[in-house]
Amino acid sequence: MRIAGGTAALLLLALLVALGLVAVRLVRNLDVNTDVAAASAIPRSPATSDEAHKGFLYGRVTTRSGAAYEGRLRFGGDEEAFWGDYFNGFKEENPWAAKVPPERLTESRPVTVLGVEIARRERKPNLGRPFMARFGDIRRVEPSGRELLVTLKSGTGFVLNRFDADDFADGVRIWDDQHGVVDLSERGIRRIEFVPTAELDAVADRLHGTVRTPQGSFTGFVQWDRQSSLGSDELQGRTADGEFSLRFDAIRTIARDSGDSALVTMRDGREFVLSGTRAVGRGNRGVYVDDRRYGRVLVSREAFERLDFGDVAGSGPAYDEFPAGKPLSGTVTTRTGSRLTGRLVFDLDESETTETLDAPRGSVDYTIPFGLVASIVLPVREECADGRHAAVTLQSGETLELECAGDLGDGNAGMLIFRAGGDSAEYVPWVEVKRVEFDRPAALLPPPAEPHG
Repeated sequence: MRIAGGTAALLLLALLVALGLVAVRLVRNLDVNTDVAAASAIPRSPATSDEAHKGFLYGRVTTRSGAAYEGRLRFGGDEEAFWGDYFNGFKEENPWAAKVPPERLTESRPVTVLGVEIARRERKPNLGRPFMARFGDIRRVEPSGRELLVTLKSGTGFVLNRFDADDFADGVRIWDDQHGVVDLSERGIRRIEFVPTAELDAVADRLHGTVRTPQGSFTGFVQWDRQSSLGSDELQGRTADGEFSLRFDAIRTIARDSGDSALVTMRDGREFVLSGTRAVGRGNRGVYVDDRRYGRVLVSREAFERLDFGDVAGSGPAYDEFPAGKPLSGTVTTRTGSRLTGRLVFDLDESETTETLDAPRGSVDYTIPFGLVASIVLPVREECADGRHAAVTLQSGETLELECAGDLGDGNAGMLIFRAGGDSAEYVPWVEVKRVEFDRPAALLPPPAEPHG
């Protein structure tokens, strides 16, 4: 009997050890997908009520094999997750260029030897442009061969180089009620259709806070290192005691400590100086802030001083809160005093209110939807070279002094103005533009006859 009892005890101990090993494997497997595992452990709070989930990306994804999935989406698995995040790509073709006489799009550049001009070289400018659109402005995304067709809510379609569309190339994760969590690579996707967000199970809160810089403070929803945007995401780094992975919803502040480290203060008062990873070091790509005054800003590592996280109810605007873009219209004043009024195409590229004016100030990059812009006043080229800034006045009345770079720099391809009732356009090179005044979105003119791609 003693032998039998001992055998039973050993069998019971072996069974407990086996169960423990299985549990460890399960925990490790869950750790691979922290967004799923952590979210399920978070109790529902006012910040994660059903209505507050409306800011999460949601859609239907059809695969090349014919399968269909529907649910919450996150691009790249752990990157863009909300309607206010931006989808990025590149437009190689520019159909607006056909509206400009070819000779007017030719650049003349000097050829110099020892500082002396000996000839001039004529060349056509590169009219390819980056594509940026908030997910809330997009209706669907469809790959086809080497191209990617992105259709906005307005009905405007853009043809992108599929292999330069970084967000699409990283694939998408879908939380499907029937199939669970599904990760699809871009090669397996036939179509993504965006629809209003349905009721979701408990998910982590969206990160919100105030970023302090030498240029001022910016407050709104944030993406750390252009990627982490949920409380269940983790900040990784090293200390003298080893490696740490800290959930963002347990962090109170992140402050610059040195050129390659950050001081992290937890909500419980503990402090850690983290280093040794891109997210907290020199490789950090900056912090996005969806500041309602400006649309979105990118605070670089150089400008970053401190991020104070705050509690906010909600996950941002819902899909239906992003209205379809309207055509840009207004008045262009040239340096000779001419005033041209009508439908506008800025930089031979942006033509709708949801497209953006992109320009820096210091080490902060502004991405401002044109619907927020009232006017732009430009210094002459020589003054730009001396450091004078362009004055960008918003519909709110605030004026930003932005550098003559990005959309406000020499690379701007100029303005098209479609006079009311006409399909032909007048072209004004950027160097000849003195001032641009934009109509408020409610007073916009109808689009020209030819759509652009």
